[in-house]
Amino acid sequence: MTTPAIHADGLVRDFGPIRALDHLSFEVPAGIVFGFLGPNGAGKTTAIRTFLGLVDPTAGSARVLGYDTRREGDRIRERAGALLEHHGLYERLTAEQNLDFAGRIWRMSPGDRRARTRELLEQFGLYARRREAAGKWSRGMKQKLAVARAVFHRPPLVFLDEPTAGLDPVASAALRDDLAALASGQGVTVFLTTHNLVEAERLCDLVGVIRNGKLAALGPPSTLRPRETSTVRVSGTGLDASVAADVSALPGVLGAAIEGGELVVHLREGERASALVSLLVARDVGIDEVRRDRQSLEETFLELVHEDGDR
Repeated sequence: MTTPAIHADGLVRDFGPIRALDHLSFEVPAGIVFGFLGPNGAGKTTAIRTFLGLVDPTAGSARVLGYDTRREGDRIRERAGALLEHHGLYERLTAEQNLDFAGRIWRMSPGDRRARTRELLEQFGLYARRREAAGKWSRGMKQKLAVARAVFHRPPLVFLDEPTAGLDPVASAALRDDLAALASGQGVTVFLTTHNLVEAERLCDLVGVIRNGKLAALGPPSTLRPRETSTVRVSGTGLDASVAADVSALPGVLGAAIEGGELVVHLREGERASALVSLLVARDVGIDEVRRDRQSLEETFLELVHEDGDR
């Protein structure tokens, strides 16, 4: 049986009266992109610091790459990469120099450092500008270089704390592609914190949602996709107040009204629209379209995290 990259068992972390992690339990299989979602202050960064052995849990336990976070934090940090709140680049150094310096810290040989520098700069589309000072680069390019530095020593696991925050859509999409390539091409487990549900859907194999330090949901992104609501909208000809009144009288209909030229019908949960359509046909309504509203991604996320005092 393959050892999971991360195994958390009832993690609790208190900071005085504040409980940042509240009996958090889940597993992250090796070799995937795992998305850890939650609003600001929900406990995402505290979880990463606990997994890296930088913060001891108040209760519970965790194993990362098979190592206990309380007793073997040094071994975890030797084998993991991390990009947390700040990119931490040396902005007066070039891209090559930033990566070479990281390689020296990891005691890699000069030949290995040169080869790895070229490999990563080419992979991230930065090689042509390798001799430019990093301080002159855009935020998106700096984030790419910071990710390259985090994986420079070929760690099997890398923690990235909201790496696309503040990036424009084009830069965010490019960085997402790079992260996907790390997992699929190099077998790296990527632990990605984000509050962006769209990003999680496009990139992650598995997602966990944290709320007030507790796990609110865990599963593949399909479990977080917008669901259909109980609101049906009908467009066409012959729709008027009298039709809406007849529809309102149907069993299973909570209410109906004409809004913006459409008939908007609110059904009970789980009710089908077949009786509604039959009535409209009987009333000689010219139906152009019948559609159910879909819950937006934002609504889905807010429903999951239910922002009621998140820390």
